[in-house]
Amino acid sequence: MRKYSRIFNYLSPYKAKLLLYVLFTLLSIVFSIVSIGMLMPFLELIFNNKVVVIKADENQLIQIVKTYLGNLVSNKGRIPALGFICLLMIFFILLKNFFLYLSYYILSPLKNKIVTQFREDLYDKVLRLPIGFFNEKRKGDLMSRMTNDVNEVENSVVGTLEGWIRDPLTIIITLGFLFIISPRLTFFLLLLIPILGLVIGRITKSLKQYSQQVAHKYGETLSTLDETLGSLRVIKAFNVEKILRSKFVSNNTDLLQVKNKIGFRRDLASPLSEVMGVTLFCAVLYYGGSLVINQEIAMEASVFIGYLGIFYNLINPAKALSTSFSNMRKGTAAIGRIEEILETPILLDENINGKTIQTFVDKIEFKSVGFSYDDNLILNQIQLIVEKGKTIALVGTSGAGKTTLADLVPRFHDATEGEILIDGINIKNYSLQSVRNLMSIVTQEPILFNDTIANNIKLGKPDASEEEIIAAAKVANAHHFILQKENGYNTNIGDRGNKLSGGEKQRLTIARALLKNPPILILDEATSSLDTESERLVQDAINNMMKNRTSIVIAHRLSTIRNADEIIVLQKGKIVERGTHEQLSLQKGYYNKLVEMQDVS
Repeated sequence: MRKYSRIFNYLSPYKAKLLLYVLFTLLSIVFSIVSIGMLMPFLELIFNNKVVVIKADENQLIQIVKTYLGNLVSNKGRIPALGFICLLMIFFILLKNFFLYLSYYILSPLKNKIVTQFREDLYDKVLRLPIGFFNEKRKGDLMSRMTNDVNEVENSVVGTLEGWIRDPLTIIITLGFLFIISPRLTFFLLLLIPILGLVIGRITKSLKQYSQQVAHKYGETLSTLDETLGSLRVIKAFNVEKILRSKFVSNNTDLLQVKNKIGFRRDLASPLSEVMGVTLFCAVLYYGGSLVINQEIAMEASVFIGYLGIFYNLINPAKALSTSFSNMRKGTAAIGRIEEILETPILLDENINGKTIQTFVDKIEFKSVGFSYDDNLILNQIQLIVEKGKTIALVGTSGAGKTTLADLVPRFHDATEGEILIDGINIKNYSLQSVRNLMSIVTQEPILFNDTIANNIKLGKPDASEEEIIAAAKVANAHHFILQKENGYNTNIGDRGNKLSGGEKQRLTIARALLKNPPILILDEATSSLDTESERLVQDAINNMMKNRTSIVIAHRLSTIRNADEIIVLQKGKIVERGTHEQLSLQKGYYNKLVEMQDVS
């Protein structure tokens, strides 16, 4: 049951409602049994033409029913008594279904709340996980866990939640009534019931394993679909549609086969439980009939038929319980995959109660900073000071550690060695939110959302006025092209901004960074993938943005950082050269080789 502890935790604030659910369920079960029990006086009236006789050795419950029947016949007559019993049966059935509805009315919102909370917790955890986590996980697999696995939990586990309470209660209470009527017959029944559970358990044993395979295949299928939608130009340009289709069809076929195996086993549980239930019923019918015929128990035919009617009331909940059990086995795999995300440790301490840094006053300092990931040394003994108002450029070949070094400042990762200080205080001692409030980041690939231009610009400052948005767009050289759009600033830019050109997208990200108005900028060369005209416009916007700000620039085109206050040359995670463009050019070292390769003079 440890697998379902989170579900129970979600229900814990609603204990009062759960108690009401149990109460209403109990009442519906009792009235259901009583309505079926009314068969005994009904049959007694039809088949027994004699005066009702109460035997001394009869069960006390049967004596009570016979006393009630005798009084009814003597007061009303046989036909009116028959009609009165029918009315009572209808009344008890009405009460049964009334309380059954009330139980559903209470539990349904709780089930929906569990699923909603699952989704919210999963999404919150995804937002809090470090960026390094997503380098290892495929996006399609994560999407599968947030959609398919949550739906599986909803259908297989939460959807059968009422069965966890109602069906066991029905079985226990019904057995209690049967035991009161005939202990001997009920003991015989109890000896046979475990056989049903054993068979169903063997059938559903492999459902968890198959469900894990289904979840894995769903993840692979979604990953292939995500890669296809994001790479259609390349797929069509290289004529690899057949390769991608073959990959997708292979995953889809494997998914079909595993889902069929699950379906065969899950669907077998219900009919098999029904067959075994009817077999059990016939066994009780034969054994009890033999006892009644041989007069080994003091039970008349009408009472025995009433006993069988109440016993038959056990078959449906037993069948439902076996189905719930198989569904729970199937849903366990989905819960496991969701829990894997929810229980992933957050390596970054957000330090909510840490100091709040309001302004950047002096400098950012890297003291003997090192960073390792999966035992791979990425940064080694970095000593660097970034003074307020200065521009520091990071250059080097791919894999030198430029992006990792810049990512340590907003704490996308935490240094594994040394420390990073802002105004003399370790950034870990500040609250994470206040540190990131000091910064804006412009990435090489513009990251925009399927929303209006205005909402994308004011992402970092949701309460910005229209005048502030326009002012930021003007500085970013974006105002002119925005006005040319059909709805101006209210134009929707589509998924990932695909309705805009590369230069337009990048200028929007710069406007977004400008509107936030941070003292620190981190720029992952924003012009490297643009055409000449767009590059000029974006570079002008960047130059406007960098005025009077502290900037850390990851440089790919060295021509863009000639005026940097200091250029840091990284190689294999170490600083190998540092200085201005002129100083490094005179050294004829590694930087000069990079310049010559790019033909920059």
